[in-house]
Amino acid sequence: MKLRLLCFALIAFGAACSSGKKAYERGDYYDAVLKSITRLRQNPDHSKSVETLKNAYPLALEFYETQASNEISSNTPFRWKNAIQSYNTINTMYEQIRQCPGCMKVIRNPKNYYAELGPLKEKAAEESYNAGITELMKGTRADAKRAYFNFQDAQAFVPGYKDVVEYLDKSKFEATVKVYLEQIPVPARYNLSGGFFQDKVEEYVHSNYREDAFVKFYTPEAAKNVSFPMDQIMRIQFDDFSVGNVALREKEETVSKDSVRVGETKIEGKTVPVYNTVKAKLTTYRKEVKSTGLVSMLIMDAKTNGVLTHKKFEGEYVWVNTWARFNGDERALTEQQLNQCKQKEMQPPQNQDLFLEFTKPIFNQLTPAIRSFYSAY
Repeated sequence: MKLRLLCFALIAFGAACSSGKKAYERGDYYDAVLKSITRLRQNPDHSKSVETLKNAYPLALEFYETQASNEISSNTPFRWKNAIQSYNTINTMYEQIRQCPGCMKVIRNPKNYYAELGPLKEKAAEESYNAGITELMKGTRADAKRAYFNFQDAQAFVPGYKDVVEYLDKSKFEATVKVYLEQIPVPARYNLSGGFFQDKVEEYVHSNYREDAFVKFYTPEAAKNVSFPMDQIMRIQFDDFSVGNVALREKEETVSKDSVRVGETKIEGKTVPVYNTVKAKLTTYRKEVKSTGLVSMLIMDAKTNGVLTHKKFEGEYVWVNTWARFNGDERALTEQQLNQCKQKEMQPPQNQDLFLEFTKPIFNQLTPAIRSFYSAY
């Protein structure tokens, strides 16, 4: 076993050693640099990694310098942003080498472009800001979403650039789908349970959609306090449910056990045990209280009332109570049967609790459906 583990370790070590060289051979110089650095942190004198880093770093540096220069000279929409990305890659190699003593022996003066980033960030912020304004003026939700990401870039390059914070809020608002979450109507006697289920749905949708998501749900109370129209209506309602349907099953049988000692007798002056078959009449009971329900999730366009999706989810909960009674000789019973006879008939949970139990599997189907529908937003 130890020999096998040693072989696996040697194979893994050999694969790690050669990975930097393989990346170099296929022309991925940046990956070759990073893999060589990782190996030289573990073994500063690893010859293959020393050779790979020595050969790959100048080529990686040249590649990203050329790429940055070409972007700056071009007329592409995000040339300053792309140039910054190239320089950041060079800076990443610089930091990684500086944090590896074995690497510093190979590349004594790694290059960085931190000084050049300042002026470039101003230009990148400007191009991202302008692109955001252009997208936002197109007036669609998809365009507003693209505008938001452009404004995010501008804010990242130069925090507080012009009025970018205001435009971040504006584009986010216009890109966000506002969903009116209708209350679930249930009969008055189940108001408590229906309200609890509704609260769970509301808690889910609010906790699973972060501030940077482009979906926002509004309860009826929250919708009263806003002046803008909703984009969609999510209607979750019980199409049907039945709570507390009782079914009692009774089974009667005669049970027996052979060769049971039932007494003693004297034969030729000697006391000997007497064995016989013992019997008992066993009655077993099984009470089932079944509760079921069907919930539908309907999502509609708030302007046209067109159906966007309509799904139904079933739930069931069966509460079970078993017990038994017997007449006759208890020695005829098995240990399990005796234990059943010690059980008593129990009262089922309250209908409110049964209602909540059958909604649990519904909730477990409903939440993935909500997540799936809004995953594209």
